[in-house]
Amino acid sequence: MKKFALMLTVMFLFAAAVSPATAAPIVFRFAGQSPPEHMATKTMEAMAKEIKEGTNGRVEVKVYPASQLGNYTLVMEEMIRGTIDMACMSLATDFDPRLEIIYTNGFVTGYDSAKKALVPGAWLPNKLNAFLNEVGVHLLGSYVEGFIGIGSSKAVKDPLDPKVDKGVLTRVPNMVVYTAGAKAMGYRPITIPYPDVYQSMQTGVCDAVDGYPTAAAYTILGDVLKYWYATNYSMEYLGYMISDKSWKKLSPEDQKVFQEVCRKYTLKSIDNAKSEDDKYMALMEKKGIKVFKYSEEELKPIKEACVSTWEAVGKAGTGVELMKEFKKELGNL
Repeated sequence: MKKFALMLTVMFLFAAAVSPATAAPIVFRFAGQSPPEHMATKTMEAMAKEIKEGTNGRVEVKVYPASQLGNYTLVMEEMIRGTIDMACMSLATDFDPRLEIIYTNGFVTGYDSAKKALVPGAWLPNKLNAFLNEVGVHLLGSYVEGFIGIGSSKAVKDPLDPKVDKGVLTRVPNMVVYTAGAKAMGYRPITIPYPDVYQSMQTGVCDAVDGYPTAAAYTILGDVLKYWYATNYSMEYLGYMISDKSWKKLSPEDQKVFQEVCRKYTLKSIDNAKSEDDKYMALMEKKGIKVFKYSEEELKPIKEACVSTWEAVGKAGTGVELMKEFKKELGNL
């Protein structure tokens, strides 16, 4: 009887030791590039809380904002290795030039069309996920910080007519999609590194800037801007990504929690983007910057001009066949 009682005790202690209720949680590192007070970081923190609740504490997510774990290229490398679990960051197109399709100018010009294009399961996120899968990363959702417009130190000529030379030398990011889009809309593009844009605007090296969402344009360039044109030809995009090695540590039940949380915060980010854009355009006006807002109908000529560049963008790196498919799926969104 003593032996039997001892055996039962050992079995009970062993069962308690391996019980899911008492097992240590899986801890994931969630890398971000935005400052601690930024909406993207607040979103990451909300997601971490919901994931912990949704998995009943089986998964704990720790948020590392402000590129604490490295810039987006380094973080991508570490996700491929499995040493960083998750990220809410720009897509590192160094790993696959096809990822640059997310920055294509003109495929969305408003918040409703952004939801249609980016909701998990739609053509575009599925395509991006397929490319990322090839290097060992999954795209679970999207974060839209806001729409991108044109900021300038002098008035732009006929901003809604792409056939008119806008009369301003315009800084663009060093990406084919932005150079092609700017030319198609009537701007004279010049490539200037992000950290040098303020000084370039201040000293007259360029007259206008392309590639900044509304909030960044106000907070970084507010003192040198006199005009803001909300032309919405592109958007500031970050991806909710997870390492394949980390993904495989999750049970199917917990994977579903991650997918549901990322879907929720994809759509929520687009609603927040509208609020943030409206907020910062109001701040621009308060500062004395003249703001021009347009309906999606008014922006159609700009959209069509950008769409006309997609074949050239394909030839330059993303692939002609991919851009044909892109145009078929998103050209009339």
